[in-house]
Amino acid sequence: MKAVRLNELGGPAKLHVEEIPTPEPAPGHISVRIVRAAYNRRDVFITQGLYPGIELPKTLGSDGAGAVAALGEGVAGPAIGTPVVIDPQMGWDDQTYHATRGSSVLGMPVDGTFAEYVIVPAQNVYARPAGLTDDEAAAIPLAGLTAYRATFTRGRITKDDVVLITGIGGGVQTFALLFAKHAGARAIVTSSSDEKLARALALGADAAVNYKASPEWYKDVRKLSEGGPTLTIDSTGGDTLARCIDIARPGGRVVVYGGTTGDTTLRPFSIFWKHIDVLGTSMGSPSDFAGMLALFEAGLRPVVDRVYPMEQCAAAAEHLLRAEQFGKVVLAIG
Repeated sequence: MKAVRLNELGGPAKLHVEEIPTPEPAPGHISVRIVRAAYNRRDVFITQGLYPGIELPKTLGSDGAGAVAALGEGVAGPAIGTPVVIDPQMGWDDQTYHATRGSSVLGMPVDGTFAEYVIVPAQNVYARPAGLTDDEAAAIPLAGLTAYRATFTRGRITKDDVVLITGIGGGVQTFALLFAKHAGARAIVTSSSDEKLARALALGADAAVNYKASPEWYKDVRKLSEGGPTLTIDSTGGDTLARCIDIARPGGRVVVYGGTTGDTTLRPFSIFWKHIDVLGTSMGSPSDFAGMLALFEAGLRPVVDRVYPMEQCAAAAEHLLRAEQFGKVVLAIG
């Protein structure tokens, strides 16, 4: 079969397509014929060596949509040919509050979805939400799961919230905007790109702030939110996270799922005086994944930025590295 392989570190340019043996499903596993896959920033970090536990060579990719190709021993279904999507978080059960040492994410350390076939545990295979295209179905797994847990499970969003979504444009934050508006909340987004802000407003955001054009963007957000956000979803870290905590409304929640700009110094006073909850999160449980899929069964549609042919895997990763996307970057596999 054809697969996008990473044989050595050195950035997206090291990704290439090659022929490798087609895997067979082990007992308790399912072989999925991948039609579309999608990038996450995690894939780019792996090519740069900026991810723990890297083992090479490897087929990357956490997101995938396709059809059941074969069932391993002991697996009763779904039937061969059933359209499916894959939960990329493996080894996390609903009795465990967070991912444990034995859990992992598809695409590292096990081979992932950037291939014509992928082998996954049977419990990680779900029927594809009706009404979604192949591109849309492939776009939702990891970013949708992360955003769902950040927004609903950890963030406890309600229709009465004023939600700040920093750095709109990436997959997770775009999903967070979709989920916030689905919940009936008011949403404020930030970006350094007027184009991305315009797209977010068209997607339903209630207000947008360009933090590059307005260095004191946090003051703009506090004014627009009429006293500070009640819920913030952030993956930036650094000074942005510190500002988000400073402007949070008393009793508010700040959910953190990443730290792309590094560490920061927080003011304890801003946390304890206003009784703020600072909540960490990453990926999600099987219940989170099922809950996220239900939103798309109910009619939500993910945002797909661009679809690349499999042979342009390196160019697709470079596009993500430059943060040019709004929504998900998809690979056409089959």
